[in-house]
Amino acid sequence: MENRMSDLVNEFTGDVKSATTWSIVLSVLMIAAGVLAMSAPVIAGAAVTMIVGWLLLFSAVFHLVLAFTGGRPRAVIGEILLAALYGFIGYYVLTHPSVGLASLTAVITAYLFIEGILEFVLSYMLRPLPGAGWLLFDGIVTLALAIYIVSTWQSTASWVLGLLVGISMLFSGVTRLMLSIAVRSAVAS
Repeated sequence: MENRMSDLVNEFTGDVKSATTWSIVLSVLMIAAGVLAMSAPVIAGAAVTMIVGWLLLFSAVFHLVLAFTGGRPRAVIGEILLAALYGFIGYYVLTHPSVGLASLTAVITAYLFIEGILEFVLSYMLRPLPGAGWLLFDGIVTLALAIYIVSTWQSTASWVLGLLVGISMLFSGVTRLMLSIAVRSAVAS
């Protein structure tokens, strides 16, 4: 029985170390991508806009394919309408990147507000655990970024998306790194 328990503990410790190793690698990649986006925010914003446009077009194709795989007529019509909507928006974003960039900046602003609030809630729920303060810090930074976008909208719409995505990725990477290290050291002790 004692041998079995020791094996389970060793297996659990190994699983946690493996998971945290991958989490640390992902954290470092997020930090590097964040620094890269912050160093070229206009290019990063344009890249994000183009990626979203292409993703919308691919989604349109998938919805169209899904529409013709069979099903009730109402579902087929719904999928065709969704495909048309995704296709139109994707095409519009790709052919009018400045409008797409401004729209994405507005969506990112809303996302950052929601993410900041959720990180506050999560940090409150996890407050007794080590590393929870990093979630609070990330929530403060994320909410400050959202407020900054709203307050400087006219002058920053062309570059703020790339910069904010970079900053958010940087701080999310740092937060993930600190939490991974905290989990790893908690299991090691």
